[in-house]
Amino acid sequence: MNKRRVVVTGIGSVTPLGNDAETTWSNILAGKSGIGPLTRLNADEYPAKVAAEVKDFSIEEYIDRKDARKMDRFTHYAIAASMMAVKNAKLEITEENAPRVGVWIGSGIGGMETFETQHETFLNRGYKRVSPFFVPMMIPDMAAGQVSIMLGARGVNSCTVTACASGTNSIGDAFKVIQRGDADAMITGGTEAPITSMAVAGFCANTALSTNPDPQTASRPFDLNRDGFVIGEGAGIIVLEDLEHALNRGADIICEIVGYGSTGDAYHITAPAPEGEGGARAMKMAINDAGLSPEDIQYVNAHGTSTAYNDKYETIAVKEVFGEHAYKLAMSSTKSMTGHLLGAAGGVEAVFTIQSIRDGVMPPTMNLKTADPDCDLDYVPNEGRKAEIKAAMSNSLGFGGHNATIVFKKYE
Repeated sequence: MNKRRVVVTGIGSVTPLGNDAETTWSNILAGKSGIGPLTRLNADEYPAKVAAEVKDFSIEEYIDRKDARKMDRFTHYAIAASMMAVKNAKLEITEENAPRVGVWIGSGIGGMETFETQHETFLNRGYKRVSPFFVPMMIPDMAAGQVSIMLGARGVNSCTVTACASGTNSIGDAFKVIQRGDADAMITGGTEAPITSMAVAGFCANTALSTNPDPQTASRPFDLNRDGFVIGEGAGIIVLEDLEHALNRGADIICEIVGYGSTGDAYHITAPAPEGEGGARAMKMAINDAGLSPEDIQYVNAHGTSTAYNDKYETIAVKEVFGEHAYKLAMSSTKSMTGHLLGAAGGVEAVFTIQSIRDGVMPPTMNLKTADPDCDLDYVPNEGRKAEIKAAMSNSLGFGGHNATIVFKKYE
């Protein structure tokens, strides 16, 4: 069976660095940080004092206030980013094409904020005062469900929940939907709003979060002095299309998606497999799926969480996959500026990878000051770099041993 070619025609995002894709990107290239003091919660109650919060965002710019009140914040971010991506793609969803336009948006933990507030209502006031919208607001698939309703997309509608790999898995899964002919276009990515009391408490309890109180240096992937990730929020959404469908409607093609790999560690609930074995297999699978050789990849947007094991094992995995070429390619972690958006990370970082190819520039890894002997590759330290990028990959690795990699290349 001939695989259909799949291209990217639209991007949209809501991030701690900006409420659209291009503002976020310009701040990324300037090396700015979206991390600041933790304000959504009482920071005195937690060892983690900083977070990457979305700022000055209003869902009412996109939908009616009455509808918005029936949704969790993670769904708000997804709707806004999806509307921007579809507008960027100039994709008109009509009665005729709606059954061939799908939505696949992942989230790691869904409506945690809704769960917490409604549980408090239940304890204090009883079941009758719990919102009838509680379950639809909370479940992780509702971002995809509400996006499809708001945009009228009636094709394949799904949500991948694979912790911090959710966004990347969702894009890869959506790519395969089009490739096998089940849709002509997919609105896909990841969304998350995890800066809540219980989520932050849980990550603090398992010592995953940085306790560095300085917002400018708390997220420092691949640096010897890293001490954990900084929790972030937002959404990253892209529009994928069958090449012929995009050409027939005169779409502007940004780049092509060509490869997807997804594996499981079968090792531990939170720690990556030794030597990054599962991540290495996902990268190899994605490169093979793309029909490329490892030497064809110029840039890797790393998972790069700023945690001891992830950064070390992801580095080892890249060396395993690329051999000597590992020392020739560039690899950076944009989480040094956005923090870790959990299930949205893969969506936002896919947007960055697409923009890297489009603009011929590799974003930096900020705060990389002290070399770690275990992390000895080219991480584009502290300043972006101009370079023609013909092919690039984005990695996401999640709790539960989920590993996902997608490969994009310049459209020809």
